[in-house]
Amino acid sequence: MSLDVSPKLLAEAENGAVREEDFVDTVRTSLPYAYDLIASLAVELHDGKAEFTDNQTPPPSEKERGQLLRALASDAIRGSLERHFGVALAFQNCHRVAAFRPGARDSETYARFTSTRSQILNQSPEFRDC
Repeated sequence: MSLDVSPKLLAEAENGAVREEDFVDTVRTSLPYAYDLIASLAVELHDGKAEFTDNQTPPPSEKERGQLLRALASDAIRGSLERHFGVALAFQNCHRVAAFRPGARDSETYARFTSTRSQILNQSPEFRDC
């Protein structure tokens, strides 16, 4: 299961719309590694002038890798994190997540990062089992 949903949040969902802040808080507590990694990338991006910031350090364990994969594989989770942190996320391999400025999806840098060529060039034997 990806998220530890509180009975209160479940009841809200059953009765209609869920506040995105409540959903993001559930992501923060359920997937702390993924949340903290994306938060740190967003801070670094917003504090600097680079077109994007990225993580190239593998997670410390499969538990953390699983959190990152679950966060980025879910459109709802990924979209909520993007809106919450004011970034556009891109993902390669099993842990290389990048934060771009929201308008960057049409940029050459974003297209290059998300290209099949970049995916191939960022492969190595240690990524095959992730």
